[in-house]
Amino acid sequence: MNPNLNFPMSEAVRKAYNEGQEDETLLPLILANSQDKAAGRICKGDSVIFYNIRGEREIELTRSLTENDFTEFPVNPDLGLHFATMIEYQKNLTVQVAFPPEGILEDTLSDILSRHGKKQVKITEAEKAVHVGFFLNGKKQDLLPGEERIIVPTRKDVALFDEAPEMSIEEISAAAIDKINDDTCNFIVVNFPNVDVVGHIENEAAVLRAVQAVDKQTSIVIDRAVKREMTVIVTADHGTVEKWLYPDGAVDTGHTDSEVPFILLHPDRRLTLRQKGELTDVAPTVLSIFGLPTSSLMTGSSLIEQELTGKNIAKRLLLIILDGWGLNDSKEGNLIDRAATPVMDKLMSNYPISRLAASGEAVGLPAGTVGNSEAGHLHIGAGRKIYSDRLKIDRAIEDKSFYRNKAFLDVMKKAKKKDKALHLMGIVSFFSSHGSINHLFSLMEMAAKEGIKNIFIHAMLGRRGEMPESGARYIRKIEEKSLSLNAGKVVSVIGRYWSMDREDNWDRIEKTYRMLVYGEGTKIQNR
Repeated sequence: MNPNLNFPMSEAVRKAYNEGQEDETLLPLILANSQDKAAGRICKGDSVIFYNIRGEREIELTRSLTENDFTEFPVNPDLGLHFATMIEYQKNLTVQVAFPPEGILEDTLSDILSRHGKKQVKITEAEKAVHVGFFLNGKKQDLLPGEERIIVPTRKDVALFDEAPEMSIEEISAAAIDKINDDTCNFIVVNFPNVDVVGHIENEAAVLRAVQAVDKQTSIVIDRAVKREMTVIVTADHGTVEKWLYPDGAVDTGHTDSEVPFILLHPDRRLTLRQKGELTDVAPTVLSIFGLPTSSLMTGSSLIEQELTGKNIAKRLLLIILDGWGLNDSKEGNLIDRAATPVMDKLMSNYPISRLAASGEAVGLPAGTVGNSEAGHLHIGAGRKIYSDRLKIDRAIEDKSFYRNKAFLDVMKKAKKKDKALHLMGIVSFFSSHGSINHLFSLMEMAAKEGIKNIFIHAMLGRRGEMPESGARYIRKIEEKSLSLNAGKVVSVIGRYWSMDREDNWDRIEKTYRMLVYGEGTKIQNR
């Protein structure tokens, strides 16, 4: 690559690092033209492709750009964008979907319990509401008969959760104990989100507090459940802070490929578990404890090595999901090992335990990839392997059907026909569960082949699972790709903190909207 070439946006990100900023919360950077005006703004009649996957953090920004009656903050109501999303973020969005869902899953754990008249309740705080509801239920939004969801509000008095690592865990426990005391509740799911949420922030002391808070509250909830003669399962959806360091010693704030625990507290202490399993085995195990048949659609199997009959059949069961609590036999860079966790230490020593695969192919992801909360909860509830959107998209790129996708072609052809811009926006990462830079590159190649003149890229940066200051390297890769294609230009960069919210923090989304539409942010000259 010619060393004299100009890479303004990656250089601007590096300058922001020197000023004390970091990828996750990076303030908006805007490419400016020779008249110092913002380049590449989203204008009336333009085409937009939001190429992120997963979807729950993409709804708010998509709504602000597409809803005619949007009222959360002032917007331009006349944009009339031709808008496509990589996957379906929400059913009622007025967008085209490139890779629509294959349909909701039937015969999930929750479906079967509901059909058999079991009253079930799912409890967490707002940060994880979509996981214990939508994903655990097989991508179903609506409540099932006999189902209740209790969502504790997420704190709004802190900017980042390392300021309050305990989050709202005491309120979650209080809600759980209230339902444990209600003998009509047959199945209670409690998700403690702290380890995962705080683990994405580079603050070791805060992570240790989060781990210890989860350990303490797990004890409180279990003690009450045992007194009420409930069977208890303790497990997790994926790992995080048990592998806190990269090999070079840099902090890794992302998810991991670790196994997760499955601990059984059953009145019959003679029961034993298989030593190894997968998250798909959780649902069949729960059903076996209730003495209920599994679905023929489930490929997982019960982890309990004995057949349960008679008194061993439970009337009530508590499932605790320690979000992000992975297993790592090494002490090196293992913050779970470093924290004081007397409760989990005792549970793992004194009760039957199985180690469950929670990453890669075990949860429908490409081989070698780390787990995530979406895939984890989906597989816990489904009891079968569900191939991820990322895998489907990667395969479509490989077999070239990606480049014939009707949604992409439609918005691209409209941009070309009307001589309007095409905007490609999303996360720039190889490792994020919300998307891949390779998907962006494929869209850039496709748009260049379609002959679109103005291809503008709006990049979102994150720190999760990335080496420090990875954002600048990703932006440089995009700038180099643009040069190689002689098409496309990075025109804005922002931290995902501002653009990928799911807690109605509309001030953050407004900052992103005003960057995209009005060009508000630090202007970067394209020398």
